[in-house]
Amino acid sequence: MIKHSLVLSLLFASFLAASGQPVRGTLRVHPDNPRYFTDDTGKAIYLTGSHTWENLQDMGLPGDKKFDYPEYLAMMKRHGHNFIRLWMFEQPRMASWTSDSIVIEPLPFARTGPGSAKDGKAKFDLTKFNQPYFERLRKRIMEAGRENIYVSVMLFQGWCLDRTNFGVGDPFPFLPYNATNNINGISAPYTTEDYDDKPSLHSLKISPQLLRVQEAYVKKVVETVNDLDNVLFEVINEGGATDWQYHMINFIKETERTMPKQHLVGMTHRGDQAQTNQALFDSPADWISPNATPIAWKHGDTTVMSSFKFNPPPSAGKKIIITDTDHLWGHGGDYKWVWKSFMRGLHPIFMDPWEPLPGKKDEDKTAGWFYDESGINKDDRDYPAYDLIRRNMGYTRRYALRVDLVHMIPRPELSSSGYCLANEGKSYLVYLPEGGRAILDLSKAKGEFALEWFIPATNTTVKSPLPMDGGGRINVEPPTSLDAVLYLEKN
Repeated sequence: MIKHSLVLSLLFASFLAASGQPVRGTLRVHPDNPRYFTDDTGKAIYLTGSHTWENLQDMGLPGDKKFDYPEYLAMMKRHGHNFIRLWMFEQPRMASWTSDSIVIEPLPFARTGPGSAKDGKAKFDLTKFNQPYFERLRKRIMEAGRENIYVSVMLFQGWCLDRTNFGVGDPFPFLPYNATNNINGISAPYTTEDYDDKPSLHSLKISPQLLRVQEAYVKKVVETVNDLDNVLFEVINEGGATDWQYHMINFIKETERTMPKQHLVGMTHRGDQAQTNQALFDSPADWISPNATPIAWKHGDTTVMSSFKFNPPPSAGKKIIITDTDHLWGHGGDYKWVWKSFMRGLHPIFMDPWEPLPGKKDEDKTAGWFYDESGINKDDRDYPAYDLIRRNMGYTRRYALRVDLVHMIPRPELSSSGYCLANEGKSYLVYLPEGGRAILDLSKAKGEFALEWFIPATNTTVKSPLPMDGGGRINVEPPTSLDAVLYLEKN
C-alpha cells in the first residue's frame, strides 16, 4: 500500500458559471459513449439543472405575483446549470395538493365558446389553438438557449388526473377534455389516475376523436419549436399508460422525420407500482427518468440491488438516464446524491421549489411530502439542503467540462468507495461520500498522475504539488473529514 502525502494548496474561488459547450446543433445520443448526449461538435454533453413547476404557465390565486422567469434563468446561469424541464399543466383550475381554487394559464386550446365552462369562462374548442401559449413556449425556450440551456418540452401532465394522493383539490372537472368544458362533445374518462388496463385520459383506450386531438396538439408543439436546437421532448410528467407513452414517442419521431430537425424524446416514470423501470428501458425513448424501485446490477462479481435514490446503479449505456429528484423524492434529495449520480454516468436534475407550489398545503405535516421529519417545510427555495444541491450540480458540470467525458466510464470496482468515473489509465474521478480513506485500483495506470482534491460542501480545491505514482493499489485520504472528490489526470 502507498500512502501519498500532500502539500496542500487551498483555493477559495467562487464558481463562475460554466459557459463552455454552447448549443451547437440538436442533441443526439453519443455514438461512442451512449450514456451522454452530443451535438455537432462531437463532444460528450452532460446535462444537469433545476426545474420548477411555474417555469412556463402562470399558477396561483388572483393577485399572486407572476413567476420571474429572467430571475430563474439567472439562478441557473449562476450555478452553471444547462438543463430544465419546462412544466405544463392541462387544467385551467384546481390542483390535488390544495383546496384553494388556483388558476393556471395560458393553456394550449382556444376558448371560443359558445357557452361557459365550469370555471365560468368560455368553453374550449379542441380544434383550435391558443396562440399565446405557443408563443410563450417558443420565447422561453429561446431565452434559455441564449444562456446555453437545453429545455425538455413537457407535453402532458399526469397530475391533472390525480385527486386522491395528497389533497382535496380536484382538477378533472375543469379539464378542456371534459365534455362540459368544450364545444366538441369530446370527453375523457373520469378517473383518478392513469392505467395500463383501462381507459383514462392518457391512454390508447380513449375515443379516437380525443386521441386525434392529442396528436394534433403534439404536432402543433413540434412545429412551433422544430427549428430550435436546444430542445428535447418529454411525453408526460408522472402519468400515461405505457403503450400510450410509446405511441406518443413514436408519433413525435414520425412527425419530425421529414422536418428540418429531429430532437430526442424522453419517457419519465409514471410513479405507480404497476409500471416498472424496465418499461422505460424497453421503450422507444432516447432518454429516461426512472423511479426509486431497486434494480439489479453487477459490481465486480457481486450482483447488487439498489435504486437511483440510494446508491444509483451505474449506467450501462442502454439509455441516457436523467435521474430526477421529482420521481425519487418529490420534494427532496441532497448534494451527495448529485455526485453519486454523476459518478455512475447519470445526469442528475433537481425539482426545485424556486417558487413554492401555489395555494395552502392540505397535507398533514407528518406525511413527509411537503415537510421533513422535523416539520420544516420543504416547499421553500431556502430549505437548508437545496442550495447545496444547486451548487453541486454546477460543480459536477465543471468537472464534466474538464475531463475527456466521451471516454469516461462508471467503474465502481476501481474504488473502495464504489464511486469512480474513469478513462482507465488516463483520468479518474473518485467520490468518497463519507470521507475517510479509500483504496484505488491503479494497476492499469502506469506513470505519474496530477492529483487534486475537491471538497463539495465548501467548494474548496486542494492541489498537490507532487505527482502520484500509478501501477498498483493506492491508499488515498482526503485533507478533510468531509466527503471529497479525487481527480487524477495522467501527466
